[in-house]
Amino acid sequence: MKDLLTIHDLTTEEVEDILSLSAELKEKQKNRQMDCPLIGKTLGMFFEKPSTRTRVSFEVGIYQLGGQAIVLPVSDLQIGRGETIADTARVLSRYIDAIVIRTFEHKIAEEWAEHASIPIINGLTDMHHPCQALADIFTIKEKKGRLKGLKLVYIGDGNNVAHSLIEICAKTGIDISLACPKGYEPDKKIVKSAIEDAKKHGSRIEILSNLQKAAKDADVLYTDVWASMGQEKEHKKRLKIFKDYQLNKKLLKIASPDALVMHCLPAHRGEEITGEAMEGPNSVVFDQAENRLHTQKAVMLRLMAAL
Repeated sequence: MKDLLTIHDLTTEEVEDILSLSAELKEKQKNRQMDCPLIGKTLGMFFEKPSTRTRVSFEVGIYQLGGQAIVLPVSDLQIGRGETIADTARVLSRYIDAIVIRTFEHKIAEEWAEHASIPIINGLTDMHHPCQALADIFTIKEKKGRLKGLKLVYIGDGNNVAHSLIEICAKTGIDISLACPKGYEPDKKIVKSAIEDAKKHGSRIEILSNLQKAAKDADVLYTDVWASMGQEKEHKKRLKIFKDYQLNKKLLKIASPDALVMHCLPAHRGEEITGEAMEGPNSVVFDQAENRLHTQKAVMLRLMAAL
């Protein structure tokens, strides 16, 4: 793989390889067995949206692998004054070894990848969040010991996180049920492509509006904020529409007794998830956040080591 733009672009074998390498890198870090396979490499970070976990985990991750990060603020680059993505991508390809991008329209990340001769990593677009999905599945495998045959229930808006979860569940044999209010379902084209992958790997994708029906016997309950970045003006409207789509104690009683509680963060406690569910014994929310570091290190190693 040259770039990481979507989970759909990866083969099942590539996903499995990243998960395996993530476990190896995590074990090494815990045992303080730190080597530096990316010594001398530089990761550029081009962020047009706020970030805590993505930015910090990539900066720390490249450092732990022996390389360095350089932040590329839009306001400090000529791209902010009209230079094209094509020209910027070709110039930066002469200086650095990879770029992680957090932007709005997904086609912007695709344009970077088209013109750059170095790897482009999607740190989040409006349509996809592949780095998050890799950390999520790694966490599930770590906690459950397997992936195939599990049931993941996603609750809320059919957003970028939902899209990448659909794609990775289809690749790894996890059944996924999405409980979304009518009119807020995931993108139909993404679902259609994922269904083809799901058929190959024996998993099932279903989209429901009935939360209780979706959550029955779930092995994983997963939620995200009701209004994503860029949708702040819709927040009050969405509070009314999504009010019955909350991950709480009542929902946990419908799921399997050992169901994992997951959230990609940041969380709005009292809205999409209660504090009780987030801090309860089933919650792996902060393990999930930690694992962003390990899976992204694996991605960087696979993309950058051979350069």
